[in-house]
Amino acid sequence: MQTITKKTDATLKIDVLAELKYEPSVEVTDIGVLVKDGTVTLNGYATSYGEKWEAVRAVKRVAGVLAIADDIEVKLAGSLQRTDGDIATAAAHQIDIGTSIPTGIVQATVRDGWITLEGNVEWWYQKNAAGLVVQHLVGVKGVSNFIEIAPKLNASELETNIQSAFKRSAVVDAKHIRVETAANKVILRGDVRNYQEREEAERVAWAAPGVLSVANHLEVKWPFFGE
Repeated sequence: MQTITKKTDATLKIDVLAELKYEPSVEVTDIGVLVKDGTVTLNGYATSYGEKWEAVRAVKRVAGVLAIADDIEVKLAGSLQRTDGDIATAAAHQIDIGTSIPTGIVQATVRDGWITLEGNVEWWYQKNAAGLVVQHLVGVKGVSNFIEIAPKLNASELETNIQSAFKRSAVVDAKHIRVETAANKVILRGDVRNYQEREEAERVAWAAPGVLSVANHLEVKWPFFGE
């Protein structure tokens, strides 16, 4: 297992700011960073929901980050303002041309720039794809993905499939993750080495057919040198 030297909050803040500056889709001068005991709080504002999402994603890549609080506010410039009708039309078009999303089963409603997605699909990747294709649309302030997934497998089959996928993974250490299932709901417990592993474990769980929800209780515990 790879280890890293534990960072002070000051050093971690420097690294987070550097990663935000390195991310071309983020205007780092508009975002504030606070760090306390390894927890990073992002504040300030972004000019789009996509920029806000990319900022959080960038912080997750930084070694030593234990938790993230996203307090970034989306403030649209005048040229980026769109009516709810315009956003709804654009969202419907993007969903319709999405190759992984079955036609006619996902509906988008918009209120004050916030998109709500509803409908029923068979796989998590279809639900995820619908959210991804609309989050970068001009004028969007946020996305709520309420698309439901139709059950496909029983609980024991789900647990077996997910654990097997963990064992095949080059990113996830299956020995430190416990999978619990109730009906078609999955609960992940244990420790992971970084945010990448935590997100990959959740992605793998969602990828199982019929999963209705994933409660990710995995804790990020960086293997700091000397501990």
